[in-house]
Amino acid sequence: MVDSTQIRLAADIGGTFTDVVLQTPQERLTRKVLTTPAAPEEGVMNGISLVIEDAGLRFRDVTVFVHGTTLATNAIIERRGARTALIGTQGFRDILEIGTESRFNQYDLMLQKPSPLVPRGLRFTVPERMDARGTVQLPLDEAAVLALVPRLRAAGVESIAVAFLHAYANPAHERRVQALLQEAMPDITISISSDVCPEIREYERTSTTVANAYVQPLMAGYLGRLREALDARGFEGALYLVTSGGGLTALETARQFPVRLVESGPAGGAIFAAQCAERLAENRVLSFDMGGTTAKVCLIEDGEPASSRFFEVDRTARFMKGSGLPLRIPVIEMVEIGAGGGSIAHLDAMKRVVVGPESASSVPGPACYGLGGKRPAVTDADVMLGLIRPENFAGGSIQLQPDRSAEALLTDIGTPLGLSAEMSAHAVYEIVCENMASAARVHAAERGAVIGDHTMIAFGGAAPLHAARVAEKLGIRRLVIPSNAGVGSAVGFLAAPVSFELVRSFPMRLDDSFSSAEVSALLDDMTQAAHGMVQDDARTETLHTRRAAFMRYVGQGHEIIVTLPDGAISSDHLSTLRDTFEAEYARQFARVIPHAAVEILNWSVSVSTTPRKYPPFEAAPALHDAVSADIRKLFDGATGTHVALPVYERTDMGPGSRVPGPALIAEKETTTYVSSRYTAHLDGSGNIILDMKDAV
Repeated sequence: MVDSTQIRLAADIGGTFTDVVLQTPQERLTRKVLTTPAAPEEGVMNGISLVIEDAGLRFRDVTVFVHGTTLATNAIIERRGARTALIGTQGFRDILEIGTESRFNQYDLMLQKPSPLVPRGLRFTVPERMDARGTVQLPLDEAAVLALVPRLRAAGVESIAVAFLHAYANPAHERRVQALLQEAMPDITISISSDVCPEIREYERTSTTVANAYVQPLMAGYLGRLREALDARGFEGALYLVTSGGGLTALETARQFPVRLVESGPAGGAIFAAQCAERLAENRVLSFDMGGTTAKVCLIEDGEPASSRFFEVDRTARFMKGSGLPLRIPVIEMVEIGAGGGSIAHLDAMKRVVVGPESASSVPGPACYGLGGKRPAVTDADVMLGLIRPENFAGGSIQLQPDRSAEALLTDIGTPLGLSAEMSAHAVYEIVCENMASAARVHAAERGAVIGDHTMIAFGGAAPLHAARVAEKLGIRRLVIPSNAGVGSAVGFLAAPVSFELVRSFPMRLDDSFSSAEVSALLDDMTQAAHGMVQDDARTETLHTRRAAFMRYVGQGHEIIVTLPDGAISSDHLSTLRDTFEAEYARQFARVIPHAAVEILNWSVSVSTTPRKYPPFEAAPALHDAVSADIRKLFDGATGTHVALPVYERTDMGPGSRVPGPALIAEKETTTYVSSRYTAHLDGSGNIILDMKDAV
């Protein structure tokens, strides 16, 4: 159960807004402030100061501070990381460009792959060689390593990635290079693949290590400044960072492995949605998180978000696997696209309306912010349609200017197409909703799920404005807008467990060659290492260990995760492991391969504290019609006319209040649009439930 004595603080840095949540034993307080890209810690500290002042507390009263950020992701996408060098095995200089030699779009003659984070001029090699079993075939040439030092200094290198062939089997050469370079260049950060990603598959391991090195100086600097700012304000509690896998980790671990933070904000949103799904007793859920810069969709089955060991960042083709930079890290599996409130709308060469992925972010922001932005964003379209009250945006912290929205929409879309500002806004709204619906369809297809069977849980500052239309396109009949939906990811941070997952490659067949002694020694070593990463930060909480194997038929190129039993793994478990593997294989592919040899490629050990549990949401009492507080005009693109749109204040609505669509339900952090195809009501816990009408 939740520790009611703690005062817990969470902050989520997004591309446009920084969300802050303060949970006290009596209440939950929230703030949404503009992100400060030049110095992100300033926006965080500003939001924290405001919410702490709202609660009448001091910094030293906060027990736990949980933080998530998209800084690492944005640095990779925008190429704002450190000047990084790569040191590899002689003969493997170009692995970043050769990749797996596959083409994500086989018939595209103009195919574009993302540029490597390390240019060819900063890739170096040294003589050394391990074989796949970790046996030294060629000793490390230490003189060649030291000879690189003046070249690295002359090139102005700020960070170094070391990725040798088969270092996952024997890290001795990488560790020696790390020691030599640290002594010669103590001011340079060094990432080695045997620490960052000790797994088979050379390209993915190298790419992950390079990404870690690329963002390490940036993240270390930011986290150091944040720590100093908190100390200066008297903060004495525990500080955690949210990882892409949905767990919490310590500051020092985050500094060492910043690549694990690339999806920390979206992971918090998935945790929030999974928590809501459990409290709603919903077994099939589509999480829809739309903020200022991106939109994320994630399938949650039986209260658990889909997870993966593979993630791509900076895709050059939106929905095509293989078009991005591969990262092998624990991650909550989702689809993320450039579709947020700040996503910029424009016309392409064929005069089609296109939305995103470029974003106005917080600087200069959408045109209606009046902060210098001249190009129309999704928020400008929402304002022009009448979905946003300009005087109460982001809790009144920003006074929107509709005339600037109209001007931007006409300049970039309306005038070239002969459309009014309102019809231009309708086009932008429809396109961005279709983009998000398409992302959900692709994600569901990849997971073999029927999207219409799911309940949508929508959150993020912009999601409630678009969720009903996206749900209409997907055929989803039930939507939930939880309390504090506008800062959902930050709320999710507060429920995350302290955890760390370690994965190592150690191929082993499920036959007479299976070595129980070697497997037991490996798992014991991994368990001890994972516990060491968690136990100090877990404090007095009980730790839980979960072990898994990545299994496949021999010769296949992909694996399936199978949970391992507790205790030593012996030959007696082989038939059970095969049966479990084939049951999951049949679930995913509707068939098995009889009598085919099975092998385990990678082994995983995850250690975590117990996730926070919350009581079920209360059902709605007898329904009664709510009383609207205002009437606004909504532009209806289907008819080209304005229609009356009643506005309800969420704070004035009690449990059981019913709102037939079309209508707006306004609150401090966001606004929910109830389309004409839905009827909304508040349940006993204050969540907005939208149910599709039987007939419209």
